[in-house]
Amino acid sequence: MRVDLFDFDLPPDRIADRPVSPREQAKLLHVAQSGLADHTVGALPALLKRGDIMVFNDTRVIPARLLGQRGVVPVEILLHKQQTSEIWQAFARPAKRLKPGQRVEFSDGLSAEVLERDGPLVTLRFNNGGGALMAKFEAVGHVPLPPYIQRADDARDRSDYQTVYAARDGAVAAPTAGLHFTPALLAALDAAGIARVHVTLHVGAGTFLPVSADDTADHKMHAEWGEISADTAAAINAARAAGGRVVAVGTTALRLMESAAAPDGTVQPFTGDTAIFITPGVAIKTADLLMTNFHLPRSTLYMLVSAFAGMETMRAAYAHAIANGYRFYSYGDASLLERAI
Repeated sequence: MRVDLFDFDLPPDRIADRPVSPREQAKLLHVAQSGLADHTVGALPALLKRGDIMVFNDTRVIPARLLGQRGVVPVEILLHKQQTSEIWQAFARPAKRLKPGQRVEFSDGLSAEVLERDGPLVTLRFNNGGGALMAKFEAVGHVPLPPYIQRADDARDRSDYQTVYAARDGAVAAPTAGLHFTPALLAALDAAGIARVHVTLHVGAGTFLPVSADDTADHKMHAEWGEISADTAAAINAARAAGGRVVAVGTTALRLMESAAAPDGTVQPFTGDTAIFITPGVAIKTADLLMTNFHLPRSTLYMLVSAFAGMETMRAAYAHAIANGYRFYSYGDASLLERAI
């Protein structure tokens, strides 16, 4: 499928630099097959039904942007995927200045040896591992804000770019649909009889990469690690069997469930890597609704939502959002999509 089919023009002033406060006051565009309706995220308890189940990604964003030096050469590292306790795959700038055996020095005694390089990707072995390495990242790392946010990260981003239910270290990009939830909104969903479960997908830096190929068939997705427990899979399947709808909170939750889906659409326990690429024509088996932010043109995420709700439906939804002042991308507003039948 041609990538230019997923292009659109977005005025620069629609790109959100900060989230709204409180979080649940962000706009929410309900995209149904019958039409579009404007709400706020705080309306979710009324838009959903008793017996529905929401699937949240509980990954926790780590301070994955590291500034160091190889000799006198400044080096920027964006962590991508953990391989062992000490070894990470990362994007480096300038990667071409790094060779196997060389060492990159960071502050606070943190350093890493270059094990291999493949284009912009490097494999690094740090001089710490496990909890000690995570503590070093917290001390010297920066919040890995997306490249379209044209400012340095600050102390506020440490909380803004993290969901309130984040629990498991490992993501280098936030599951952004979840950024809209507050304890008060979660309590309101509980009171409305809407169930909640958590899965984990450690979002990698590859989520920021544009699709450079002309055809979707030529695009290679980067693998990310995820897990769905047996209890969570059983809860999702039981809710659907009882007539409830499955609501994926974010494209990451949806991608993980689809990676774990049986042919009949039931969700199976899952632990491992996934590089699933969902484009129009790929049948969605697991979720009935998808809550997600507004995505970049020509991105794999815009392709995914087009597969979920339909290409023409999403073109109309994005045109409506742009015309009505919705804010786009990670710190922007949200949509609630009904799956195309």
